[in-house]
Amino acid sequence: MRSRLCRRLADPVFLLCLTAGLLAFVVQSGELGSADTAHRLQTTHWLWTSEPQVFSNEYPEFGLRGRGGQLYGWYGIGQSLLMLPADLVGTWIANWKIFSDYGDDPSVRSIVAGYSTSILVNVLTALIVFRLLRQLLFSVRESAIGVLALLFCTTHLHYTQNMMENNYIMLLTLTGFSFQYDWLRSGSGTRLFWGSCALGLNLLTRLTTGLDLIGAGIFLLLVLWFERASMRQVWDRFVSYCKVAAPVYAFFLVLDRIYQFYRFGSFTNTYVSLFAEEQRLQDPSLPASFPWSTPFWQGFLGPFLKPEKSIFLFDPLLLLAIAALAILWRKLLPEVRAYGVASLLLLLGYICFYARYTYWAGDFAWGDRYVSTAVEMAAMLAVPLLLRYHRSLNEWIRRGATALIAISLVVQIASLAFWFPLEIYQMETLGHPTFVIALRFKNIVAFSVGKMNAWGLNNVAMTQDPWDYVHITTWNFLPFLLRRVGEVPGWVVGAAFAIWIASLAGLAWVLGMLRIALRGESKSKDPVEA
Repeated sequence: MRSRLCRRLADPVFLLCLTAGLLAFVVQSGELGSADTAHRLQTTHWLWTSEPQVFSNEYPEFGLRGRGGQLYGWYGIGQSLLMLPADLVGTWIANWKIFSDYGDDPSVRSIVAGYSTSILVNVLTALIVFRLLRQLLFSVRESAIGVLALLFCTTHLHYTQNMMENNYIMLLTLTGFSFQYDWLRSGSGTRLFWGSCALGLNLLTRLTTGLDLIGAGIFLLLVLWFERASMRQVWDRFVSYCKVAAPVYAFFLVLDRIYQFYRFGSFTNTYVSLFAEEQRLQDPSLPASFPWSTPFWQGFLGPFLKPEKSIFLFDPLLLLAIAALAILWRKLLPEVRAYGVASLLLLLGYICFYARYTYWAGDFAWGDRYVSTAVEMAAMLAVPLLLRYHRSLNEWIRRGATALIAISLVVQIASLAFWFPLEIYQMETLGHPTFVIALRFKNIVAFSVGKMNAWGLNNVAMTQDPWDYVHITTWNFLPFLLRRVGEVPGWVVGAAFAIWIASLAGLAWVLGMLRIALRGESKSKDPVEA
């Protein structure tokens, strides 16, 4: 037993999974992170109880009138299905006698759903990213550190704490990329089937992930292109691909359309058209093109330049990935080139798609949540490329890259400190443009020294919803939130702090063990450098 444990603690993959799980545990606030996810959890509850998808008091702020005049949520059902096991367990635990006097702030269901689902997604993401990087012929060490960079140094960390759809979408997309690439190399129809299922399942979460399906196909096509496959080989692969993938995609698309028909009586429309119709009835001043009323170039350039939402500010690692691809292009293997180009094209596709959308920046969110998944997929290459080709780079580039990685880590940790609407509320009085990242660091310092009022960082908008005010005036981790709300006995708060601190220590210890394990791993030789 002891020798088996020692082998486990020397296994980088096991330690990566343990790191991902502990990281997801320590960053949780107990809340689901956004009203969107809370509504999706209510849809989960609707699946197996008599409760409605949308309560009448939530309309018209949320929900649409559907068949029979009933209120339905406008989201896809994908994330609601993901949270079903957690909702079953959370509801059961909430009914325990020990919680009979608990005021549900945060609710037991949201705590169970947030912790269990986020940990599961984080661990599976670590596994699939490691698998994909190994398929791209990075060494064990390069792949493992690449996983850590994704988990700690991109907005993936923020969405591990705030459980929107992003990380789940990324998990399914990368699974699709990995298994479909496996098919390209092995010819295994089974691998292609499962990869297509992962990508198809994304359609139940958000229909715009059809871009991810296209991105996976472009990735495979680019691999063949960079390897100079003949047109006959490309055509044969395309036909084989369509025979398996097309029926799978069609199956999941039909499931989505059936769910749409069940709610709104149509197989062809989407919630956007229904939402626009209701919004124009409530506010006739809205333009006829709503919600596609943003000038294209404003929505296109916004994700690059706007200080409130710039992808380069919220994910600095993307700059390093783009620079590494450009500088090292001639040295890169065909599959790495293909993945880099496909991920950047996917990012460009999302930016173009949402450019005219009225809420192109994702509205209430940290950064531009509609494109953050594609950003993270591209940024994922940065650190593995730096590790592999560091000897090819001059000292100043290496130092600059190291500094950018450190900045990325600090930015992502700062994103966890407070609930993300804090700066959004503050901008109602501070105005636009606002450098949100700098404002977050100012908030951290001000809150730490008790200067929020003195520095003009509190405003009326923060106090309009009493629960929002409680949430954004404490550190955004469960023990601090429990203490701030004051709905549980002191010993529970104390126990929560003890577990949280022990978990932080455990995370540091596991990272130390992972460092030791990776030190013994020999780097795989790069055939380009050899």
